Amino acid sequence: QFQILTPPQSWAPEPDTPLDPAAMGATVFFGCTFVAFGPAFSLFLLTVAGDPLRVIILVAGAFFWLVSLLLASVIWFISVHLSNREDSRLQYGLLVFGAAVSVLLQEAFRFAYFKLLKKADEGLATLSEDGQSPISLKQMAYVSGLSFGIISGVFSVINILADSIGPGIVGIHGDSPYYFITSAFLTMAVVFLHTFWGVIFFDACERRRYWALALVVASHLVTSGLTFLNPWYQASLIPIYIITISMGVWAFFTAGGSLHNVLACLSCKQEEDNRVMVYSALQVPIED
Repeated sequence: QFQILTPPQSWAPEPDTPLDPAAMGATVFFGCTFVAFGPAFSLFLLTVAGDPLRVIILVAGAFFWLVSLLLASVIWFISVHLSNREDSRLQYGLLVFGAAVSVLLQEAFRFAYFKLLKKADEGLATLSEDGQSPISLKQMAYVSGLSFGIISGVFSVINILADSIGPGIVGIHGDSPYYFITSAFLTMAVVFLHTFWGVIFFDACERRRYWALALVVASHLVTSGLTFLNPWYQASLIPIYIITISMGVWAFFTAGGSLHNVLACLSCKQEEDNRVMVYSALQVPIED
């Protein structure tokens, strides 16, 4: 609920320090934006932006997700117009149905994107001089998952961020004052989840682990279903973050991580390279 009302006198500012509604809205907007997309933006700058091939994979992955959203929207739109709009229970059921269809279409297009990247990887390996692709399948899985997460987060929270600019005060008539910040943290979890799902999904497709594919789809459906518990945010946000952490651990080990890597990272120690480099005196020097 958004209403333009004067704040209660108990917490109103002093007359010499007037409260600027525009400044309050901007603070909420930028704060929630940085919470929702700060980690994703950092990952993009550190791991994607420096490689043109990864940028192309990121943009193409976002396009695949948009197509899945378009198809899900068309299906939901048709189902709503063919049903009785005055039946509120039916409309709520159609909303749940639309969310489930959207999840299934997203995973279907994730599989289609995997097949496309697999073909592209084989083509790149054929064109390269050493017969190897310049990017590994695990790297493509990570970038494609990040692209799904970023575009999904943008479409899920963009309208909420637009409303956060104001004018209005959240929580006057019993509504939660944590609506915006909760939505931001939920978006951040969704971005991470899509990244983890991408890594697990591609590995499962490569190794034909159908049980892993089923778990990815099931966890995606559960996460989407938990959002219907809002505005009881504790009942939705806490389980979603438990799923996020679990998927993150799974994706870490799937990508080749180990406890030894974690301990080495925490101790900030670099492993010594015991290999011996042998140089031949008969080797012809490289001409500039």
